[in-house]
Amino acid sequence: MSATEQQIFDTDAKDYLPVFNRYRIVLDHGEGAYVWDITGKRYLDFLGGIAVNVLGHGYKPLVDAVARQAGKLIHVSNLYYTEPQASAAAKLVKLSGLDRAFFGNSGAEANEGAIKIARKYAHRTDPGKSEILTAWDSFHGRTLATLTATGQPKYHEGFGPLPAGFDYIHYNDIEELEAKISDKTAAVMLETIQGEGGVHTPKGDYLQNVRALCDRHHALLIFDEIQSGIGRSGAFFAYEKYGVKPDIVTLAKGLAGGVPIGAFVVTNEVARAFHAGDHGTTFGGNPLACAAANVVLDTVPNPAFLARVELLGMYFRKKLEGLQKKYREFLVDVRGTGLLLGAELASAQHGRDIVNACLAEGVIINCTAGKVLRFIPPLIITEAQIDEVIATLDKAIFNYAR
Repeated sequence: MSATEQQIFDTDAKDYLPVFNRYRIVLDHGEGAYVWDITGKRYLDFLGGIAVNVLGHGYKPLVDAVARQAGKLIHVSNLYYTEPQASAAAKLVKLSGLDRAFFGNSGAEANEGAIKIARKYAHRTDPGKSEILTAWDSFHGRTLATLTATGQPKYHEGFGPLPAGFDYIHYNDIEELEAKISDKTAAVMLETIQGEGGVHTPKGDYLQNVRALCDRHHALLIFDEIQSGIGRSGAFFAYEKYGVKPDIVTLAKGLAGGVPIGAFVVTNEVARAFHAGDHGTTFGGNPLACAAANVVLDTVPNPAFLARVELLGMYFRKKLEGLQKKYREFLVDVRGTGLLLGAELASAQHGRDIVNACLAEGVIINCTAGKVLRFIPPLIITEAQIDEVIATLDKAIFNYAR
């Protein structure tokens, strides 16, 4: 006999580390852009596992590929070659315009690897060239190094001493970066589009100027595309939309459609900094995760697929802007690109209230940075589903804005 909701809540409260502010629903299964809880209630999922389920839930080619691979070989360690890993690496190299890929298990691992290889690369020319510059309001992970790279002091509290060699600049402020970058800077690490920090996009030629400053100071440019990559912006890599190529790019979340994986991809020049034993992983790039990644990498980069994401993103943004005009004192900004969109509330007072109101109506969204309603749905949503979310939001906001 299956456990009840309350039994699951009670077991979790007793046995699981209490680090999540969970919503009190127990999800059971999904199909497309919908999930169902164990009571049978259906929800329209516009969070997508936090930008992970890019092909939706229960996507048959992905399910079949995972099942086939599980029946053949789940894990062998990186002491041996496997075809799924080699194939996924080749696809990432081709798509990125870079030269060498490495697979881990998460976005934090991908960013750890990027930080390590950037410092090792800089160390070859100057052992003192180790500084990593990141942005305020960024989010790069929860390991000690990636936590320190994250430009949000609230995540640092109680975890000191933090690793040395990190400093911060304000995103979109090229003058501040120019003042801080130096010949001791090993790398500048930026989210191409800031997700957790409130959905901030680069303005004008900001990223081009960052690239130029990095080149002037012989510093590497790292783009964290863990949330903005894998087609979410309407391009496979968000940096393609801004005409700038990094030395290192990191990926995770949607890369395997829900199976845990992370990756960093580098130029040949950067790759030469690593030798056997400098980095490694037991589970990273295992054949099961890479079999799933190959389905995503064979599907999302299709020009028609990406064009549809772009069109849906414009449609969704226009609808959100309509809500902003209707509730202009309550909803102060709409921003983002593709299907990474944010709607900023005037204050943080009602962010979670609106999320809960939508949840009660069967729509899953979330609120980040205190007051930014964030929409990162599966990339296979429809206009009709966008309309449903907008109608639900309209009702929720009306109840708090009047």
